[in-house]
Amino acid sequence: MTAHDSHPSSAPGRRAALPAPAPPAPASPARPTSPPAPVLTARQAADLRADLGESGWGVDAVAVLIGSVAEAALRREIRLPALRAVRAALEAGRQADAGPSPVAVLTALFMLGEPVRAAELDSALPRTGARGAARIGLVALEGREEAEARGDRPGRAVLARALVDLRPHEARDDAGEARWWVASDVGELVSGQALAPDHVLGIGGAGLTLAGLAPRRPVGDALDLGCGCGIQSLYLARHAERITATDISERALAFTAFNAALAGIAPERLELLAGSFLEPLGRRRYDLIVSNPPFVLTPPAVREAGLPLMEYRDAGGPVLPRLVPGLAGMLADGGTLVMLGNWEHGAGADWRASVGEWFPDDVDAWVIERDAQDPVEYATMWLRDGGLAPERERDAFEAALGAWIGDFEARGVEAIGFGYLLAHRPEAVGAGSPRRGPWRVLEEVSTSPSGALGAHIAASIAVRGRLALLDDNDVAALRPVVAADVTEERYLVPGRADPSVILLRQGGGLGRSVQAGTALAALIGVADGELSIAQIAGAVAALLDADAEALTAELVAQCRDLAAWGMLSLPPAP
Repeated sequence: MTAHDSHPSSAPGRRAALPAPAPPAPASPARPTSPPAPVLTARQAADLRADLGESGWGVDAVAVLIGSVAEAALRREIRLPALRAVRAALEAGRQADAGPSPVAVLTALFMLGEPVRAAELDSALPRTGARGAARIGLVALEGREEAEARGDRPGRAVLARALVDLRPHEARDDAGEARWWVASDVGELVSGQALAPDHVLGIGGAGLTLAGLAPRRPVGDALDLGCGCGIQSLYLARHAERITATDISERALAFTAFNAALAGIAPERLELLAGSFLEPLGRRRYDLIVSNPPFVLTPPAVREAGLPLMEYRDAGGPVLPRLVPGLAGMLADGGTLVMLGNWEHGAGADWRASVGEWFPDDVDAWVIERDAQDPVEYATMWLRDGGLAPERERDAFEAALGAWIGDFEARGVEAIGFGYLLAHRPEAVGAGSPRRGPWRVLEEVSTSPSGALGAHIAASIAVRGRLALLDDNDVAALRPVVAADVTEERYLVPGRADPSVILLRQGGGLGRSVQAGTALAALIGVADGELSIAQIAGAVAALLDADAEALTAELVAQCRDLAAWGMLSLPPAP
């Protein structure tokens, strides 16, 4: 979440903004101010979209232009190799009759902050032109004297300098393929300055993680809470009939409106509401809710020590214990909530107990902790994110770090977990239909899955809901089928015939690794849909001279988990 006034026509359905919070203590050095967010009319949006579509400026084109080494350097926040590549491409184009390619011009200008000649921007965006881009708020046009004062080589009388970050983004998931160009504020990599408190982030790792988690089935109403630049709303617009996007920041809403217009989303499908968290939403219901809320708990003492309040990340107090139940309560029947968040590990306490209390009793809950950091590591990460680094401002950094560590110590916090929070409201059932209670799963999964997880999340929720209606005898009668992406690893001590460890590995989904005992390994080995769990358990019990009833109960419990994880399917009995 991020703030600044924007053109009222850019935000259909917007409510009045809430009173601004009290400003934080001033930071040292002074924070930069943000330029106005860009604004598009319908005609400007159509022209710019057509220009960009014809330019060839896409993710692959940028990669070819700058090369793999420069691309990897950009991911490490080093732009010089990419700058060298685009400068060479620009110069080569200037020596040729045709001039620089649109890909080189747009990459240099909007992704790397390199001023280009206005005439080159005219060629790259023929309908919009440099002056049109300036009217929209994408660039500032500078004459020769202004450019030389900035230390840039003007070449010709007028240069275009980017006021925003604009870059191509491509989506491939269950909703199909899409290509967009997404605008946000210029980042530190290009500006060389600390971020302004009202900075609107672009597409980052957290945003892509959230986009990959959300199920992409068709829905009626979707909510993007804390929309930032609007990337989640763009994803939602591919499979939701109506989207509500909220943010405390008017600047964020303006960027969301800009990006939605550029993507061709009809204004009547997107409602933008200004306000903090749940305040502007009333008693609405949604089929899908996505949120990467500002959940960083920055103690007042830390801000007093020099760290500014950043709207896109700082909550100023415990938010998730109130936000999670509020959002879960807004789910329609069959609706799903997908969030990112972090939570504290109290000394001597299990984080699952406190986090589990956030969810109402009438929804299913699934929390996946992906990582945990100690207090020093956590505080250092967010101090650097806020522009304080020991290499540049040692005294201010250590004062803020000391205040943060002291706050954790006073409250008995020994670690901070990061991960996913998912909730699902069961479908309504008719009279006489079986009803089930909600299920709860809070777990730690530290694997590194690849690709979008939305389909896996939806399938897991559906399987858990179905199996929750079945007792153990019903499950024992099902005929398991091992998933095609499951492999088995056996580890043997040299000279011994039997393996000491058997691991089942999942190629897709969350990429889980499960240590299997002899009985489970035997079941997986014959799980082709021919035999039921009870039949397999009986045969294995005879071979192992084990109690068949106890072994069946053990395998039923394990198969419930494996099915929910996507490592096993349990088709209904014929």
